[in-house]
Amino acid sequence: TYLKTINQKFSKICSNRHYVLGNHCVDTLKKEEFLKGVGQKESYYSFDQEGFHFIVLDACFRSDGVAYERKNFHWTDANIPPTELKWLQEDLKANEKPVIVLAHQRLDVSNNHGVKNNREVRSLLESSGNVIAVFQGHSHQNDLNIIGGIHYCTLVAMVEGMGLAHNGFSILNIDKQGSVQLTGFQKQKSRQLT
Repeated sequence: TYLKTINQKFSKICSNRHYVLGNHCVDTLKKEEFLKGVGQKESYYSFDQEGFHFIVLDACFRSDGVAYERKNFHWTDANIPPTELKWLQEDLKANEKPVIVLAHQRLDVSNNHGVKNNREVRSLLESSGNVIAVFQGHSHQNDLNIIGGIHYCTLVAMVEGMGLAHNGFSILNIDKQGSVQLTGFQKQKSRQLT
């Protein structure tokens, strides 16, 4: 499949990969099929690396709690379900390291590009006191907001049209003192967050 081919190419660049599910990932697949194709067990999870705690969220759920799969959803109906919220709260409580959150749909807006229960999610992130930044996408635009002391950095789409002029990507550098710098390429803006 295309997914396995792409994952094999990525594995040559970086062996330690983390995929954040978005609506395009499950347009024609079930979540389980996508995860199996990239060798990842869960759609939301956390991991520690170099003194930081990373949280990957999955907002690919409809308002009725049904998971996105094979075009059974509308891209504007993104939600973090109660079971994931409970897990997030427990994960944040058990952690003392600085936290970086990764999500596809936006947590900083209440428009069509935002997670419907974003305020509830942000409340958990803010109450932990450890979250430095959230990196997100979905709206395909460069954006940066600071809410409750947390940086919400929205990344451009990797591919939006043909050719190099229409793509964007970035490299995230985090040093041990907590400095977070995003170096953008092509359409992605660079950001110094802390």
